[in-house]
Amino acid sequence: MGMDFSTLRTLISRYCVGEENWVDSRTIYIGHKEPPPGTEAFIQQRYPDNRIVSSKYTFWNFIPKNMFEQFRRVANFYFLIIFLVQLIIDTPTSPVTSGLPLFFVITVTAIKQGYEDWLRHKADNAVNQCPVHVVQHGKVVRKQSRKLRVGDVVMVKEDETFPCDLILLSSSRNDGTCFVTTASLDGESSHKTYYAVQDTKAYSTEKEVDSIHATIECEQPQPDLYKFVGRINIYMGSEPIARPLGSENLLLRGATLKNTEYIYAVAIYTGMETKMALNYQSKSQKRSAVEKSMNAYLVVYLCILIGKAFVNTVLKYVWQADPNRDEPWYNHRTETERQRHIVIRAFTDFLAFMVLFNYIIPVSMYVTVEMQKFLGSYFIMWDDEMFDEELGERAVVNTSDLNEELGQVEYVFTDKTGTLTENNMEFIECCVDGHVYVPHAICNGQVMPDAAGMDMIDTSPGPDARAHEELFFRALCLCHTVQVKEEETVDGIKHGIHQGKSTSFYISSSPDEVALVEGMKRLGFTYLRLKDSHMEILNREDEIERFELLEVLTFDSVRRRMSVIVQSNTGERYLFCKGADSSIFPRVVSGKVDQVRARVEHNAVEGLRTLCVAYRRLTPEQYQEVCNLLSGAKLALQDRDKRLAEAYDLIEKDLILLGATAVEDRLQENAADTIESLHKAGMKVWVLTGDKMETAAATCYASKLFRRNTQILELTTKRTEEQNLHDVLFDLSRTVLRQHGGMTRDTFSSLSGDCTDYGLIIDGATLSAVMRPAQEDSNSGNYKEIFLEICRNCSAVLCCRMAPLQKAQIVKLIKASKEHPITLAVGDGANDVSMILEAHVGIGIMGKEGRQAVRNSDYAVPKFKHLKKMLLVHGHYYYIRISELVQYFFYKNVCFIFPQFLYQFFCGFSQQPLYDTAYLTLYNISFTSLPILLYSLIEQHINMDVLKKDPSLYRDIAKNALLQWPIFIYWTVLGVYDAIVMFFGAYFLFDNTTFTSNGQLMTTNTQMMFGNWTFGTLVFTILVFTVTFKLALDTHYWTWINHFVIWGSLIFFVVFSLLWGGIIWPFLNYQRMYYVFMQMLSSGPAWLSIILLITASLLPDVVKKVIWRALWPTTTERIQNAEKLYKGHLSEFTPLAALHASSRSTRQRRGSIDQRNVPNPRRSEPCKKKIMFTRWQRRPDYCTFAPLLRFADDSRHSKQEHAYSGVCPETSV
Repeated sequence: MGMDFSTLRTLISRYCVGEENWVDSRTIYIGHKEPPPGTEAFIQQRYPDNRIVSSKYTFWNFIPKNMFEQFRRVANFYFLIIFLVQLIIDTPTSPVTSGLPLFFVITVTAIKQGYEDWLRHKADNAVNQCPVHVVQHGKVVRKQSRKLRVGDVVMVKEDETFPCDLILLSSSRNDGTCFVTTASLDGESSHKTYYAVQDTKAYSTEKEVDSIHATIECEQPQPDLYKFVGRINIYMGSEPIARPLGSENLLLRGATLKNTEYIYAVAIYTGMETKMALNYQSKSQKRSAVEKSMNAYLVVYLCILIGKAFVNTVLKYVWQADPNRDEPWYNHRTETERQRHIVIRAFTDFLAFMVLFNYIIPVSMYVTVEMQKFLGSYFIMWDDEMFDEELGERAVVNTSDLNEELGQVEYVFTDKTGTLTENNMEFIECCVDGHVYVPHAICNGQVMPDAAGMDMIDTSPGPDARAHEELFFRALCLCHTVQVKEEETVDGIKHGIHQGKSTSFYISSSPDEVALVEGMKRLGFTYLRLKDSHMEILNREDEIERFELLEVLTFDSVRRRMSVIVQSNTGERYLFCKGADSSIFPRVVSGKVDQVRARVEHNAVEGLRTLCVAYRRLTPEQYQEVCNLLSGAKLALQDRDKRLAEAYDLIEKDLILLGATAVEDRLQENAADTIESLHKAGMKVWVLTGDKMETAAATCYASKLFRRNTQILELTTKRTEEQNLHDVLFDLSRTVLRQHGGMTRDTFSSLSGDCTDYGLIIDGATLSAVMRPAQEDSNSGNYKEIFLEICRNCSAVLCCRMAPLQKAQIVKLIKASKEHPITLAVGDGANDVSMILEAHVGIGIMGKEGRQAVRNSDYAVPKFKHLKKMLLVHGHYYYIRISELVQYFFYKNVCFIFPQFLYQFFCGFSQQPLYDTAYLTLYNISFTSLPILLYSLIEQHINMDVLKKDPSLYRDIAKNALLQWPIFIYWTVLGVYDAIVMFFGAYFLFDNTTFTSNGQLMTTNTQMMFGNWTFGTLVFTILVFTVTFKLALDTHYWTWINHFVIWGSLIFFVVFSLLWGGIIWPFLNYQRMYYVFMQMLSSGPAWLSIILLITASLLPDVVKKVIWRALWPTTTERIQNAEKLYKGHLSEFTPLAALHASSRSTRQRRGSIDQRNVPNPRRSEPCKKKIMFTRWQRRPDYCTFAPLLRFADDSRHSKQEHAYSGVCPETSV
């Protein structure tokens, strides 16, 4: 009997708690067949095709859209206006001087962005044109993926990826199930089981599937991966049969079919309506903090420019108020000019002054910045330390616009599976009644180092213990949901695990279960298969034991355990239960609890994932009671989950403890060291994962995100069920603020031992509740601020069970907080794309989960460990270089244009240029551009080994430290000072008759020779030499290229000036510069004045630097001094921490030593080179040579102050 649709709608409303009100549903006709007459109206709805689009532009909209984006930049728009003004009115300079650089910038940027988008189009086409198999008229035909339509019946074979969102109709397996990996969706590479519709699972051929006559009614597309509600109406007789559909029937685009030969399924969501596509974040233009600072400085200089032009315009008309000055004999006005209104004349003059002073806004800076970013990005790609031999991959730069942002990161959001971990579980040990068993601990008759002090299997404990031991091994071989995948050998004969060489492997929805079953195999008990509801295991005596599987009590995150009920050949029934220690120990009535608990705690400290195993024998009466409980709960139509949970709770009690296991989720190489370095660098690391809480928490301990003394705060569904969200949030807030006294976590060192470390764990469902906007009639208020306050006071945060879009929401929440921190997201799967696009910087890991994250990221690296060098070295260098570039450009343009402003006071405000047109055009393009471009590419103010060894140096450049307003003002004032010295120094020396006459009496001829162009050339010569020497003084890393470019650019200027003034150029309509440069240099006092004025310009900056370095040196300056002392060879044992501010060093020496034990290295970690360090109260001081310590601190301190004052275990640095 058909189910009433209104009832379905009510059910949907109830199950979609917290969602918006039910929107209209969609009806899908399977195979595009009309329903039988009289059942319902056939209304064919229009749906999008199956194309995926990740590109920004099309062929038609590229030019207008790209131009709009580029002219949104303040600088580009400004130069466009100036260019138009030069075209419209008569100005002192040519329109080419503004138009050409602008055209170059726009063209280069457009080509770069167009190329990047073409790559995205190429990737989209590869996906959209891949072949899919569709059932049509009883046959399987091949189609391109983009031509797939809603309602098509699709055939998918093993190891193929689902082309769109599908409802499973039938499978090659008799029970109608299929196994799927969703690694690219939620990061879990484990196998999940999905179920076919009950009434269609028997249809196993193309013709049978094509004969299905049914419609599907379901909700409209929505991004939640874990929710789906609908129903299928199957027309077999007079009445349609209605069956419910849920998320267990829905196969998502991007997931892969595993361990199932083929399936048939119907397309219900296609293209950009698939759940994966709805979780994509739209691509937006990312802008770096440095670019925002540049735009802010640009506005300031624009105001200065307008101010200069306004002052000059006003003063011009004040000057011309005298009739004699209004129209001098050599510059009579035309009749048109006389008749023009004074307001129009004043406005024209204002624009002319704007164009004259317009060079203070450096258009060439934007060209240089674009070139610096583009060329600089190759240093990441060429870095051999970021090359992975296993993958054969190098780091990739997808966008070079954000290089300097790598040096400003404050929050790192990372995925777990495949990013932090290799997603490779390994069985380490098990403990039975206090006896520890390590697989393969005895090798070639010798006890391996790991086995020292442990009880081996071969020790053969007493008969009772032996029975318990075997029961424990059987429990682990039976209590799981593992399937066995068998592969055929070359001769076509199938071999089981127990026959000769293993050609079979285990697959499961949980990688832990696979590790445990494989661990048991290494200990002598092998799980063979599940056949006809019987589980077969091979014991140590090579005998096959069969157990009938009666019930499976599945795992859930609230119970944190799972159980099976099995019956042995002898008829005995057992309940085997395994789960987290916190959920097993309270249910245990006997067993060696203390010994097992001690071992569990020991393993947890080492970051291993622990599970406890217990059992209970069931009498026939007890088993009958269990059956009644379970059947009653399973048949309930309402609150089925709640009733099942209550039944499980009653069944899993009075257990006998057998033992515990320890499994290691192999971290990626150096992942823990990388996270520790990021913490020391002042970054906060958050782990955002779709994985279970227990799995993720264990990884966080192993990767040193959570430490031994970290107090874990839980904000999870389990806790919010016991207490309402409002109370939980306020409890957590009080906890962290009581400890920290209202101060944020930033005020404490991440290594400090004198305050409690807090770690927060939150799940996706609770996060949805926190993010939900406050209702007007509710007094709950907005929880976001409280949540953010808690997070600020936690050293680490773990977010588990996150949907891809929730990851992006978290990143967006932190980005929008009042501090506006710079965020970085790193991930390896398609489920990480949203947060990669949302963060300021997105980094893709070249993992096992496809290349979608890499394609959508700004940068891609082979492994997580490469993040350390990318941020601490490359990011640091990029930021230092570009901040100097920006400040230097503004400085040299102030030096360039301010004399032009002063000159107007001496030429009647006539808009007369001080410099020749060639000098105006080439100053930024040729004479001063190459040295700063090269500086911004190869400068290394500190050796890269030092930057890697001391991550805290990263803090010195945090929060855009080198582009703050005080530093900007200092550079501007320095530029104004240099300009005044150049102009008035040249003016007063120029005014001296001794100078102009070369020691002889001044004649009319010489007076004519030394006119305004000679004066301008003298000022320009001093200017070029001063700004170039200023850059040379700022350079720390000298190579032959620096010498060639810096001195070469000065030689080029001199040679150009000699040629420009030494030849009469036929294509010029003026020869005003002829012989001017040679005439100027023929005067000895001119040489002296050039040297004196250059020295006077540079002296204050040099003196300031010397005094500051002597009295208030920064950490960076101390290390630079140390490098000079040791001639650039800071050894591995150099005391970087001792080079930090002396006040901090003094506090460290006074502080007591933290003598907490450091956990032993984990078993799977390879041996590393180790050095000792003394753990001070605040930060480590590396064991070093005494002379450098005396150099770094005051020489009055005695050697004894630097001796060891305590013993610490070795640890790698």
